Amino acid sequence: MAAELNIVTTLLKLIIIIIGAKVAGWLFDKIKQPPVLGELMVGILLGPSLFNFIIPGKEPVLSFIAEIGAILLLFIVGLESNLYQLVKVGLDSTLVACIGVVVPFALGFLYFYFSGYTPLLSIFVGATLTATSVGVTTRVLSDMKKVKANESRIIIGAAVIDDILGLIILAVVVGVAAKGAVSIFEITKISFISLAFLAASIFVGIKFVPLFNKLANKLDARRTYVISAFSFAVIFGIAANSVGLATIVGAFAAGLILERTENKQHYEQRMKPIADLFVPVFFVMTGIAMDVHSLFNIKILILTAVVFVIAVIGKIVAGIGVIKTKANRLIVGLGMIPRGEVGLIFASYGLSHSIFTSDVYSSLIVVIMLSTLCIPSILSFVKNKFTIPEGESA
Repeated sequence: MAAELNIVTTLLKLIIIIIGAKVAGWLFDKIKQPPVLGELMVGILLGPSLFNFIIPGKEPVLSFIAEIGAILLLFIVGLESNLYQLVKVGLDSTLVACIGVVVPFALGFLYFYFSGYTPLLSIFVGATLTATSVGVTTRVLSDMKKVKANESRIIIGAAVIDDILGLIILAVVVGVAAKGAVSIFEITKISFISLAFLAASIFVGIKFVPLFNKLANKLDARRTYVISAFSFAVIFGIAANSVGLATIVGAFAAGLILERTENKQHYEQRMKPIADLFVPVFFVMTGIAMDVHSLFNIKILILTAVVFVIAVIGKIVAGIGVIKTKANRLIVGLGMIPRGEVGLIFASYGLSHSIFTSDVYSSLIVVIMLSTLCIPSILSFVKNKFTIPEGESA
């Protein structure tokens, strides 16, 4: 009877999370803000910050569903990333991405390390600050009708490279966390394993994916694409985990592989509704883990303000990477500021593996939300400064 009651309670919480996430996402979309912010807000309301309806760490079923959401999210990101386009994206986007990863990582690490935090926590904070949200940035530029501008092309290309570099960094820091020690040897070793895994999985995947597609086509059923794509993501996630990497790194590799197939569109169309169900649960659970009360502490407020400044400066300076294209460097830097999905995954992983304290976690979530909220307005303010290539309209 108690077990049955527990199942009913969990189902009730799940349906409240799903409906709340959808309503909040829709409302935020109506006010021209990313739906993910609404989903985070629902989590903050349901968690210890306000109603205390769901207690972090006490809901293993909901946490597991959130993990599935994270795997699907990174699978979709991989499915929307084109390897060949990344190679052709140009020197400017590559430089902007590299600077936009190195500078915030270095600043975040140094600030926390010299503030007395552990090397592992400092590395994780620096890694969390490297991400740029491709989805948020693209949506803002699209709403402004500036997608064809030189600045936009550089920003979008750099943001995609940022995500890939961020996931490699995540693979490294997860490996370091598993070892429990920070050393040059361990970092070098895990970096090699991460790059080798991505390269090998993409090579093997592309080699054997035609057989995979042939099997899917033979079965000739609508749900085959869902089952085969989901299985592909999970298998690669398990493979990544077996070599000491995060499961989401494997899911991302699976998405990159299937992006190169003739059935890519079918996989995308079939998987997005599934992702739309599970991914918001991940974002709501991320918000639930945040305790707003900790931000009323003056030390935490100062910490949040400093991290926000680091997050902004670390991306604005990335604009100096524009050396070939005629483009406004400040706009490029501003466009790189919004953090998003990958940053939230970093923060969530750091908390769930007891690397972050709740105070540091709450500060990072606030910084991610603020960086996402403020940039649409700032870019709209400078929209007349965008450079449109000759012969093209905005």
